Amino acid sequence: MLDLITAAIVAAISTGANAGLTEVGKTALTDAYHQLKTQLVNKFGQEGDVMQAVTHVEAKPTSAARQAALAEEIAAVKADQDHELLQIAQAMLQVIQSSSEHAASNQTATGNYIAQADRASNASVHIGTPLAPQPPSSTHTRKA
Repeated sequence: MLDLITAAIVAAISTGANAGLTEVGKTALTDAYHQLKTQLVNKFGQEGDVMQAVTHVEAKPTSAARQAALAEEIAAVKADQDHELLQIAQAMLQVIQSSSEHAASNQTATGNYIAQADRASNASVHIGTPLAPQPPSSTHTRKA
C-alpha cells in the first residue's frame, strides 16, 4: 500500500491527464502539486533520490515498480512523517476527489426528435418516413 505522499503524487499525475477535472480543479491540483514538489526539493534536494523517483513516476505513472521506488525513497527520508508534506498531499487528494465528484453530468431529455450526447460521444436523430411493417416471413412450408 502506498503512503499518502506517494499516493497523492501518483493520483495527481494520473488525474492531470484525465479530462474529468474542471478547469478550477486542474488549477488547484497543479498548484498543490507544484507546492508539494517545491517542498520536497527544499527538504531533500533537487538531485536527491526522492526527486529522481518523482521524475521517474512522472515519466511512467502506471508503473508499479516506479511507484514502489518512490514509496521506498519517501520512507527512507521519513517524508511520510512530515506534517507539512502530509497536509499538502491530503489537500491534493481532496482536490482530486471533489473535482471528480463534480465532473459528473446529468442529462434529462423530454420531447420528440431529441438526441443527447455527453463528453466524447455522439448522438443523432433520423427523421423520415417510417418503413411499412413487414409481414413475418415463414420458414416452414405446409403441405395440404
